[in-house]
Amino acid sequence: MTSSDSPDNAAETPATPAARTGVAAMDWAAASADPQYRAAVVDLLGALAYGELAAFERLAEDAKLAPTMADKAELAKMASAEFHHFERLRDRLAEIGEEPTQAMEPFVAAYDGFHKQTAPSDWLEGLVKAYVGDSIASDFYREVAARLDSDTRALVLAVLDDTGHGGFAVEKVRAAIDADPRVGGRLALWARRLMGEALSQSQRVVADRDALSTMLVGGVADGFDLAEVGRMFSRITEAHTKRMAALGLAA
Repeated sequence: MTSSDSPDNAAETPATPAARTGVAAMDWAAASADPQYRAAVVDLLGALAYGELAAFERLAEDAKLAPTMADKAELAKMASAEFHHFERLRDRLAEIGEEPTQAMEPFVAAYDGFHKQTAPSDWLEGLVKAYVGDSIASDFYREVAARLDSDTRALVLAVLDDTGHGGFAVEKVRAAIDADPRVGGRLALWARRLMGEALSQSQRVVADRDALSTMLVGGVADGFDLAEVGRMFSRITEAHTKRMAALGLAA
């Protein structure tokens, strides 16, 4: 994933309680005794794993649109980081006795559909997509991570580490807008479309997966209640607005 941990580029992390309770205070060995929780985590890791694999593929494709050799090399480095994240998730699924391909399969249509609907037409749109689209997903997973067992939480946060795409995208997009201010309007419309598509796909995925939806609204681990779900999406939307400002675009 490509979201940054800086205050201006990521959703505000929910306040961490003085002492974790429930599943969030357990390790995987203890927490996975609950079959519904285990199913939710397998879904979560499967979704993340395919997301990382798709990000690797997309960055490799975006590199073909890069205007300079240095830009191509930068995207290749980021793609390599995404693939390493995929490998960690794949290996973790295998370690807990799950078939990685089967765990990822339920999320292929949603991810592929999103990328088909939001194929960039040029280099700048590709940069904005990676920065805005991936960051929305990362914010969502960070919110969920706070409710996971300690082992799964550590893995999820590790694979959400910034690959450097955030700062790279901001620099390139701002330079393009400085050179031609008309670019800003087009990219702002593009970013708003990405936001809508990303939220729509995320909601469909959660609705289709019972274990994940239960984790969000309560009943598994220290799940969100419905009011907290609303606050979560408010935080994600606020972070999106900050990212748009960092790019020099109007939300």
